[in-house]
Amino acid sequence: MNRLISGIAAALLLTAPAIAADPEPRHGLSVFGDLKYAAGFMHFDYVNPDAPKGGAIKIPGLDTFETLHPFILKGRKELLAEPLLFDTLMARSTDEPDSYYGLVAKTVEVPDDKSWVAFNINPQAKFHDGMRITAADVVFTFDTLKKDGHPRYRVNFRDVDRAEATSPSRVKFYFKPGTHRDLPTRLAALPVLSKTYYDKVDFKKTSFEPALASGPYKVGKFEPGRSITYQRAENYWAKDLPVNRGRFNFDRVTVEYYRDREVAFQAFFSNQYDYREEFTSRQWATQYDKPPVNNGLIVRETLPDETPSGVQAFILNLRREKFRDIRLRVAMDLAFDYEWTNRTLFYGLYERTNSMFENSNLAAKEPPSKEELALLEPFRGKIPDEVFKAPFAAPATDGSGRIRGNLRKANRLLKQAGYAIKNGALTGKNGKPLTIEFLLFESSFKRILNPYIQNLKRLGIQATIRIVDVANFKRRQDSFDFDIVIRRIAQPLTPGLEQRNYFSSELAGVPGSFNIGGVKDPAVDALIEKVVTAKSRDDLIVATRALDRVLMWNRYVVTQWYKGVHNVAYWNKFNRPSKSPKFDPGVIDTWWYDEKKAEMIENGIAPPPPPGALPPPGQN
Repeated sequence: MNRLISGIAAALLLTAPAIAADPEPRHGLSVFGDLKYAAGFMHFDYVNPDAPKGGAIKIPGLDTFETLHPFILKGRKELLAEPLLFDTLMARSTDEPDSYYGLVAKTVEVPDDKSWVAFNINPQAKFHDGMRITAADVVFTFDTLKKDGHPRYRVNFRDVDRAEATSPSRVKFYFKPGTHRDLPTRLAALPVLSKTYYDKVDFKKTSFEPALASGPYKVGKFEPGRSITYQRAENYWAKDLPVNRGRFNFDRVTVEYYRDREVAFQAFFSNQYDYREEFTSRQWATQYDKPPVNNGLIVRETLPDETPSGVQAFILNLRREKFRDIRLRVAMDLAFDYEWTNRTLFYGLYERTNSMFENSNLAAKEPPSKEELALLEPFRGKIPDEVFKAPFAAPATDGSGRIRGNLRKANRLLKQAGYAIKNGALTGKNGKPLTIEFLLFESSFKRILNPYIQNLKRLGIQATIRIVDVANFKRRQDSFDFDIVIRRIAQPLTPGLEQRNYFSSELAGVPGSFNIGGVKDPAVDALIEKVVTAKSRDDLIVATRALDRVLMWNRYVVTQWYKGVHNVAYWNKFNRPSKSPKFDPGVIDTWWYDEKKAEMIENGIAPPPPPGALPPPGQN
């Protein structure tokens, strides 16, 4: 009898479906599973774990800030509120494309099919008031951000079915059916809010009241809209974790806001702040010949930038009927003389942008591969024919300022689109002159726009500039009340869900959407999903390049320029690790204050320059 029972049991075991074992908790997470740092690592390679704590750093902000609440659509956000005040479930490594390691969550669990992800809360994790962070706080954060937060959260997390606290220290996110490659890492980057705090505070309102948080800094002294100082949090619970060792070394981080770029630039040389990254080529090339630089008190460096440059562009509002005709969009590209602009205004410091993923191997720089063609073929006849033939290249000129050939091509396209010159103005089929308004929030771009506008006027297009304050600019952009704005679309090292934010039809009509231009194209939507669901980095590169071709050849924007470096200048009172993170300058993150250097500067003595310092302009 016992033998019979044993035989039946064995048969049942052989025929019963396999029950998947729970995945082992792991210390880190990445999109494709590759981690640089093993369990038990002591610190990131790009930090000095023995860096001294103390001192301060001041950086500039442009215009103003209207709120310390970084998670809602309303109000202009303070520059550093989110990264300095709020810990996330896991911390990103900035020398890897998309890896995260334990912070609020000590470990993470992900099954092979990625149908869910669970985070195990570190029992030491605390808010600044000493209260423990629990799974209930994480569930509250997720539900609140998805319901009342910035629209990007609804898009990024639309495929998360629900969040559940399976214990006081474990939160599990269940995914809807489908492939969800990026969701675990996107959730790893989730900031953690206090449920108890927001039980008493309206989450949906902008506020200058600092929210209860758990990050490395607290809000110190601030003047609303003008300046703010972050004070390193005493007894910060995570200061000795591997992901934080050697980081957040300044006692104080201050942001000083300036209404005008030129005023901010001059303030730097009178020691009103410490560090600036220079984005204006004219200033970098010609305006650093000043005593603090020539005397060695301020040093300049060109730091490598290994991140995708993305695209800075004139973004055309495709919701406006006039911009829906690709022939007008091409004509506008033909009228922009980038080569003259770069030579005359930028001292040759830039390169023309020809990709949404410029400065990376994600950019489509060669004719399409057979793998790309396989993705593109279903859309033949629905996307520009050029997609199948060659990489995108913007119209070029000889840089002389004479672009008659390009303007002749533009005229032919406009004529084909039904436009004609009447009384000196380019007039559409509706009998109305074609007018275009460039919306700006500062005047410095006028010197670049004015030559472009002159070329447009040679085509008969009545182009103008309107400058509004930052708050009004944001409101008009969020409500899509513009013809053209100038924006940079930043791209990550591992494209994924953010592409829906940038280019999907779903977001084209959502106020505050990052799909600023209003791209609404089924081919783009389908290729975005290929990017989001790519199962390997090779597959991701293929899908991203295919998407890049369709976006660029549709001429949704008139691209501008990029540089694959960071041009920085700073008062030489800081030190930094010998190795920098690959994908971030790491200034606030990894540098530290040097008291001896600061004292030398106070006495007008130049400290020893760092190895990469450029020679002072006065010595050239």
